[in-house]
Formats: sequence, C-alpha cells, structure tokens
Amino acid sequence: MDFEQFEDNHIADATVRRFVAELRRFEQDGDVDPLAGLFTDDAVLHRLDGRGGVADARAFWARYRARFGEVRTAFRNAVESTDPAGAALEWESRGSLADGTPIDYAGSTFLTLAGDRISGLRTYYDTAAFVALPAGRG
Repeated sequence: MDFEQFEDNHIADATVRRFVAELRRFEQDGDVDPLAGLFTDDAVLHRLDGRGGVADARAFWARYRARFGEVRTAFRNAVESTDPAGAALEWESRGSLADGTPIDYAGSTFLTLAGDRISGLRTYYDTAAFVALPAGRG
C-alpha cells in the first residue's frame, strides 16, 4: 500500500478531524499548544507501553515528539461512534528517531469525546519498532 493514499481520509466528526489535522501539524512544527488544547482539563492519555496514563496532554505530546527527528502519520481507517462519542483510528507513522534511525510503525488510537473536546486517549502501537537490535542482527 502507498503511504500517501491515506492522506484523504473520511472522518465525519469535526473534533476527530481537528485531532488528525493538529497531530499532523504538530509533527511538522513541534508547537504542542494547539494539539494539547483539544483535550479537556481532566483528560487522561494512555500510551500502553507500561508507563500508564498521563493527565497532562501537553507533557504527553511533548514526550511523544521528542522521540523523533522527523515523523509523519497517515490515518488508514476511522470508526466513529456517537453513543458513547468517540473514534478508533488506525494509523501508520514514518520518519526517523531523534538519533536519525529510520522508523516505520503502525498502531491504533482510541478517542473518547466530550462535546468538541477529547476527554480520553488510548494508543496501542508496535513497541518493537523502537527497540535497537544488537550489532550484527537485523
């Protein structure tokens, strides 16, 4: 599949569309405020890599972006619900880690919505993509 084909997705919910747009913009310019501003004050964000939930959207996204030199996410699929309000987003990210190592990994993010804001986020991804192989392997 071509990575670029996922750029024009068919997400109906305006808040979910804003999340996708702000994440893409944040990945490029590093300004966390517009993305973090989409979350409610009491939102909990989970990156299920053993670190647990984070109640500070700004810190969550700053840590995410610090891992990469460059990164770009394309959304493959979206499943939206109205009761409860939310969305499941399937994605693929490509770029380079902060040390310049190329990376290509996939995952899913689940959003819980509260009006026009996001009150919860859980993301699952291939953590093995971030593990350096010992010299001579791979």
